[in-house]
Amino acid sequence: MSAPSVLYDQPGPRAKQRNIIYTVLFVAVLAGVLWWALDLMNDAGQLEWVKWEPFFADGTTWTTYLLPGLQATAIAAGLAMVIALPIGAFFGIARMSDHRAVRAPAGIVVEFFRAVPVLLLMVFANEAYALFTDIERDVRPLYAVVTGLVLYNASVLAEVVRAGILALPKGQTEAALAVGMRKGQLMTNVLLPQSVTAMLPAIVSQLVVIVKDTALGGAILGYAELLNESGAANSNAGGTSTIAQLTAVAIVYIIVNAALTWLASWLERRMRRSKKSTGAVVGGGMVEEQAPGMHLTGGRSGESGSA
Repeated sequence: MSAPSVLYDQPGPRAKQRNIIYTVLFVAVLAGVLWWALDLMNDAGQLEWVKWEPFFADGTTWTTYLLPGLQATAIAAGLAMVIALPIGAFFGIARMSDHRAVRAPAGIVVEFFRAVPVLLLMVFANEAYALFTDIERDVRPLYAVVTGLVLYNASVLAEVVRAGILALPKGQTEAALAVGMRKGQLMTNVLLPQSVTAMLPAIVSQLVVIVKDTALGGAILGYAELLNESGAANSNAGGTSTIAQLTAVAIVYIIVNAALTWLASWLERRMRRSKKSTGAVVGGGMVEEQAPGMHLTGGRSGESGSA
């Protein structure tokens, strides 16, 4: 028998029966809703194979429209990720600065762009590029989409970085300062490496948001990303396969985001194993050498001075 949980009471026989009944009822209701939706689609002729064939059996549709659209989505999302991550880390650290002249402007920038909808940022960037730059009209939507994604997601990632660092035990900072580390060394050698593992799930969630938000650029600015190109494919097929079009696009987005999540989970597990096997320990000799007079008393020196 498993040990009792300290977090919640184990369900008794009646509670288990109720849970089973609730599960059965939920599955029955869900099946009924799905049946009702499929029946409506069938009555409207949306389940005819001729409407689904262009997206699920015609390779020309994929090579002409969907795969180029997926490539454009990957380009915009990839550029936004590469640019937004370091900018977000910079502003997240800047918000924790001891100097008000650094902390206050960083906070204003982060809060401003975090409050503005990403779609508005894309539209504004597109108009700014049209008025003040010589960027060609064909590539301007890509620049606008990437700019909007970077401005918004960098501000969100800044808060993720700041929260991840503040979540570390205060003793980590005290131990690093005790051995004579400067603030820059403390951040780069102690706090950031340890907080990355804790921040990774939130970072991955934001990267998934970046991938999905590229569709806004296609809908408003005409950027040739996956959703926009699938609409062109639907028009080429007669414009009667909207359900099939959206289903195909949804499946592609699910696969891409699931792969991204799996990669992040694998990386997180690898990082945790690496930290368990190669964790650095600051010994008492190092503390005494760099901070004379700070003698360690009681316990193991590795526990008292680990960074």
